[in-house]
Amino acid sequence: MAKPEYSKDDIRQMAKDENVKFLRLMFTDLFGTIKNVEVPISQLGKLLDNKLMFDGSSIDGFVRIEESDMYLYPDLSTWMIFPWSTERGKIARVICEVYTTEGKPFTGDPRNNLIRVLDDMRKAGFTDFNIGPEPEFFLFKMDENGKPTTELNDKGSYFDMAPMDLGENCRREIVLTLEEMGFDVEAAHHEVAPGQHEIDFKYADALTAADNIQTFKLVVKTIARKYGLYATFMPKPLAGINGSGMHLNMSLFHDQGNAFYDKNGEMELSEDAYHFLGGLLKHARSFTAICNPIVNSYKRLVPGYEAPVYVAWSGSNRSPLIRVPNSRGLSTRLEVRSVDPAANPYLAIAVVLEAGLDGLRNKLEPREAIDRNIYRMDAEERQENHITNLPDTLHNALKDLAADDVMRNAMGDHLYQSFIEAKNLEYNSYRTQVSEWERDQYLELY
Repeated sequence: MAKPEYSKDDIRQMAKDENVKFLRLMFTDLFGTIKNVEVPISQLGKLLDNKLMFDGSSIDGFVRIEESDMYLYPDLSTWMIFPWSTERGKIARVICEVYTTEGKPFTGDPRNNLIRVLDDMRKAGFTDFNIGPEPEFFLFKMDENGKPTTELNDKGSYFDMAPMDLGENCRREIVLTLEEMGFDVEAAHHEVAPGQHEIDFKYADALTAADNIQTFKLVVKTIARKYGLYATFMPKPLAGINGSGMHLNMSLFHDQGNAFYDKNGEMELSEDAYHFLGGLLKHARSFTAICNPIVNSYKRLVPGYEAPVYVAWSGSNRSPLIRVPNSRGLSTRLEVRSVDPAANPYLAIAVVLEAGLDGLRNKLEPREAIDRNIYRMDAEERQENHITNLPDTLHNALKDLAADDVMRNAMGDHLYQSFIEAKNLEYNSYRTQVSEWERDQYLELY
C-alpha cells in the first residue's frame, strides 16, 4: 500500500468529485483506541491550514483540563474516502498528528512519538523500517440488543472453509473493502480456534503500517456489524482455546537495500541483523508491557496455545519469541511473535525499533538459536540454554519496563508516565475482583 502524495488542491478536488460531506479526523490515544473528530466538509479549509482545534483533556493520557486546547494537523497522505456512504454523501478520513497551541508536536501523541523514533533511526544511517503485521480477531454473535455475546459464529479451525467457517462471507467482504481502500491483502483465512480469523496485508513503512493496523481494526468492526457479528481484538476472549496475536514481521533498510541480508553471513543474515536481534532479546521482557498491554494479554502468553512464553530465537521453529522466516534478499526479516492486537501499534513499533537500535549501537550479540521445541524442555534444560520467561502478569511486565531506561526513552516521558500510572491502576483494579473460578474452587472447600 504505497503512500500517495496529495496536495491541498488534490484533497479539495477529490472531496468535490466524490461528494464528500463529512470529514473524520482520526488520531490514537495512549491505549491504542482510535479517536475521531467528525466535522462537516465546510471545515476542510481550516483543517488544511492546521487551524482545527479540539479538547485534548477528554482523551486518555493527553493533558489536564487547564491546558486542553490542541490542534489536529492532517497527514495528507492518509486521505481516504470510505467505500460505504450515507444518503447525504460520503465520509472521508484523514489521520492527524496532535500539536500544541505553540505549534509543536504534542509528546503525548503516540503517532508523534513513533515519528520521533524513526528520526533517530535515520540519524543512525537507516532509511526505512518496514512492518508486516498479522492481526488476528474473533467473531462473536450479538444478542437482540446489539450487545456482543460469547457465542462463536462457527466451529471451524485452521484454514477451514464453508460450511464449517461461517465467518467466510464476512471475512470476504472485509477483504474486498480493504482492497477498495488501497490495501494489498496477501492472505485471509480461518485461524486455529473456532470463530478466529486472520487477514494479512502487505508490509509498509513503520508509520504507514501503524496507520494501516488502526484502519484495519475499524473496517473489521464495521463490516462485522453488517453481518450481525461483533469483531474483537481482545487477546484471550475464551479460556481453553488459542488467543489472538499480532505478529510483527520487521526489516531495516539503508541505501544499499535490506540491512538484515548478507548472502555471505551465517544463515545469510548480516551483522546488523544479529545486533538488532540481540537488542530485541535484551529488551524483550521490558517491551512486553507495551506489546501486551492489558491484564487479559497474559492469559494468552501461557504454554500450550502456540503463543510464545520464552525469550529465545530460532530460524526454524515457532516456539521461541523471535523467528527468522526463510525468505532472504529483500524479504529478509525478523518476526516478533509475542505482540497482541490490544497493543497500541504506534507504541509497539516504536519500542521494538528502539530495542533493535540499542542492539546496533552496542553491537549486542544474541545467544545461540534454539532449534528445539522449548515447550518440551524442562526448567533445567531451559536454564542451561539461557532461556528466560516473558513476564507472566501485567504487574511483572510493568516492573521490567520501569527498570529499562532504553524502553522508557522509546516512549518519551509523557507517554511513559501516563502509561505506567494508568496500567498500575488497571492491575490494582483487577486484583480487587473475585472471579467465578475462585468461587468454584474455594467457596465450599473453605
